[in-house]
Amino acid sequence: MGILNITPDSFSDGGDFLSPQAAVERARQMVEEGAAIIDVGGESTRPGAPAVSVQEELDRIVPVIEVLSAELHVPISIDTSKPEVMRAAVAAGAGMINDVRALRLTGALEAAADINRSFSVPICLMHMQGEPGTMQQQPHYSDVVQEVSAFLAERVQACVRHGIPRERLVVDPGFGFGKRLEHNLSLLKRLDELGKLGLPLMVGLSRKSMIGAVLDRPVTQRLYGSLAAAVLAVARGAVLVRVHDVRATVEALKLYTAVLQS
Repeated sequence: MGILNITPDSFSDGGDFLSPQAAVERARQMVEEGAAIIDVGGESTRPGAPAVSVQEELDRIVPVIEVLSAELHVPISIDTSKPEVMRAAVAAGAGMINDVRALRLTGALEAAADINRSFSVPICLMHMQGEPGTMQQQPHYSDVVQEVSAFLAERVQACVRHGIPRERLVVDPGFGFGKRLEHNLSLLKRLDELGKLGLPLMVGLSRKSMIGAVLDRPVTQRLYGSLAAAVLAVARGAVLVRVHDVRATVEALKLYTAVLQS
């Protein structure tokens, strides 16, 4: 999954693809490099990120999704928590919903259920402790893997109760979202335990602060660590990796897959 942030303030590429033309060109490039899904986001969820209005988020993402859904041969995912944005994005051509709040905003669960009755789109439910503005201030867990798994299981059940078929759900442990370095490392080490949920597993590790903390590298120098993390995640059961550096990640995973299949 290639990351397309149409934002001025995302932690890694904020402002790079804010214009619709730049965003569309970047999406084309990622597909050429091997991206199987393009994940479009119009609001940064980095630690401390300010909130964005519904209208501003719509203004950023809808024109781009309309172009990409008509032009590209891969699905377009909408990275949002707002029910209004989910509805508008899917109407514009998005074929997946990726929600860092796991449909916990008021009206989001109902909107996703309504959308699924008409469009049958997959939904990714992510774990986050707290909110982006404050999530990294005091994250705490007794057992991070157990607590993340329990949270995701509860959100899956909430979706099923609202009529969203279980087979349309994907789960994401939310690396870096309300988690210290030790929590992130434990999650990656024990990622296979989330397989007990019986659902496809997506991870987002690309360029994140946990990589910077281990390697002592700024965000612009985290490619090698991101590749190692992606391969480790897939080895432990991830079926989707959400990344900035598509070509490099595709090549690393091709080699890993070739070894497994030899």
